[in-house]
Amino acid sequence: MPVDVSAPAGPVDTQGLHRAIRWPQAFWLASGVPALVLFSIGGIAATIGNPSWVIWIISVSFGFLQAFVYAEIAGLFPSKSGGASVYGAAAWVRYSRLLAPLSVWCNWLAWTPVLAIGGGLAAGYILNVFFEPESAIRSWQITLVNLDGLKSGLSLRIDATFVLGAALLLLVFAVQHGGVQRAAKFQTIIGLAVVVPLLIVGIVPLVTGDVLAENLTPLRPLAFDDAGNVTEGVWNIPGWTLFLGGLFIAAWSAYAFETAICYTSEFKNPAYDTPRAILFAGLLCIVVYTLVPLSFQGVLGVEGMLQEGIVDGSAVAGAMAGMVGGGSLVFSLMVIMLILALLLAVMTSMAGSSRTLYQGSVDGWLPRYLGGVNSHGAPTSAMWTDLGFNLILLMMSDYLFVLAVSNCCYLIFNFLNLNAGWIHRIDSADTPRPWRCPTPLMAIGVGLSFVNAMLLGAGANVWGEGTLMSGIIAAALILPVFAFRHYVQDKGQFPKAMLEDLHVTSRDLKVRKAGMKPYLALAAGVAIAFAANTIFQL
Repeated sequence: MPVDVSAPAGPVDTQGLHRAIRWPQAFWLASGVPALVLFSIGGIAATIGNPSWVIWIISVSFGFLQAFVYAEIAGLFPSKSGGASVYGAAAWVRYSRLLAPLSVWCNWLAWTPVLAIGGGLAAGYILNVFFEPESAIRSWQITLVNLDGLKSGLSLRIDATFVLGAALLLLVFAVQHGGVQRAAKFQTIIGLAVVVPLLIVGIVPLVTGDVLAENLTPLRPLAFDDAGNVTEGVWNIPGWTLFLGGLFIAAWSAYAFETAICYTSEFKNPAYDTPRAILFAGLLCIVVYTLVPLSFQGVLGVEGMLQEGIVDGSAVAGAMAGMVGGGSLVFSLMVIMLILALLLAVMTSMAGSSRTLYQGSVDGWLPRYLGGVNSHGAPTSAMWTDLGFNLILLMMSDYLFVLAVSNCCYLIFNFLNLNAGWIHRIDSADTPRPWRCPTPLMAIGVGLSFVNAMLLGAGANVWGEGTLMSGIIAAALILPVFAFRHYVQDKGQFPKAMLEDLHVTSRDLKVRKAGMKPYLALAAGVAIAFAANTIFQL
């Protein structure tokens, strides 16, 4: 990996985020990403059937190939935090003042629900371990708002899961409040306790021979007969729709190690640390996202994956603990470690998503108050916003719906940012690149941007009618937010810091060397998503 290790570390920002970490610490800050497999492994397996393990391998491979593009564009901005969306927004701002904040917003809306979903699942696991299903503490519920208009059966409610989940989120907030260095040390310790059990779950069943070939084949989608019994599906339009729906929802987890470059402005040597952080995090995810789904399906089979609690994730930890054998002590230890895995995912998300809000504020996309930091260099204003938003999401009765809607935003972000790679090469050709993505990999990344557009159109509604439209509405919420910041607070001008990072002036923003190409790419992406949504139906 040719990296200029002699590149300057960059200025120390005494008023903003602190340059305090190296790439191994960012790797551990991103180590919560492998635990995201727990969020949707059950839903994918119970919806798609036998091909689910193939879906995970394909999806994490897509994510790894995309990471090379993100590693290059991150190196262009050694003083920015917030991740790939911030670096991509800097490419699109010349062509549209609305597309740039859309990238940042969609990235945040994709990442921030990890707090609510992870906190809710962890709370559910704890309640499952210590309380019987019919106990009073698990059965009480206060319904606040009925949301049948979005999805049948959806509501906002307060119950034991919400109360315990909120307490877990506050605990994570307390750790993050001490700054990136303390958070990295804490996550290094927890990360070791998390990665190890996930590897155990992935490796032990393969070694003991509990992974059965008949549970992995034939590679045909799940189908049911008129009596509701499982039958062998066929590769027709509905079958391919299910498969693409699986790739759609898997992307939310399998691409997510790109969060390793959220800390560029906190690296001691951004030129050296940035590409290593994302690529080594990607290698870890390739191992986990290959082994864990393979063993999970190989042990349980389709019938096991259709059991109650697998689809919504509440019984996944217990099922995985049972896969490794041993007595009740081993079972309890595995469940505890998987709970820690969820908390680690929450910590990873809070660290990354709050920095996206912070940098979005510094660059003029989001309200000014989000740019506040405490004495430890932690973006506390953004963290409080993250926490408040997720306390609302934590009241949702269907976490998988929240995940699917947020993933619509995530694929929009990936489409925009993969195309940002070649836009930066045209518009910022003379800007030094500490690490340059090989051109064939850049081309693959651009191709995958259109694959993501297809997955958005074809796969979103597999997870509930209206999911795609809900995702589009969620993405559009940036319009009034950006309008308030840019036209009310900033009087139509961008902050000086944003322009300095671009190495341009306000006048230079009118120079569009790529011409019509970005607009044509955008039009092609929209057309592909629309066509896929029309063709692929259940």
